[in-house]
Amino acid sequence: MANAVDFYFDFSSPYGYFASNKIDALAQKYGREAKWRPFLLGVAFKTTGGVPLPTIPVKGPYALRDIVRTAKYLSVTYRHPSVFPISSVSACRAFYWLDAKEPKRAKDLARALYRAYFNDNLDISSADNVVAVGAKSGLNADELRAGIGDQ
Repeated sequence: MANAVDFYFDFSSPYGYFASNKIDALAQKYGREAKWRPFLLGVAFKTTGGVPLPTIPVKGPYALRDIVRTAKYLSVTYRHPSVFPISSVSACRAFYWLDAKEPKRAKDLARALYRAYFNDNLDISSADNVVAVGAKSGLNADELRAGIGDQ
């Protein structure tokens, strides 16, 4: 895809969730397409010595206020998950498995996973929950489970 906008995100990131609601329209506004590229923020933290925002004194509680404020500003529905942050390995694997076959449907799955986590409070670190979201989106549950299991 020529002139694509690379959109890197983690399924556990509220800011990634907010951006996922805006990135395609922004890319289209400039005659481009967004190429969605989930990655594992936890691995990036381990590599760089960083830590998840919620674990940082003072910054963590402030970030939660900022997240709620940002959702309101962007008119994006948001419910802070009861389990936060989470591992997003299963969600990433599901996305890349589907993206290799049907990139548009992979974006739809990513949106559904984000909604499940940040609206419905579904812990998408569980492969079973990722499969359930995918099946609700019309994907074959057995094939999706196999895709998640394929490193």
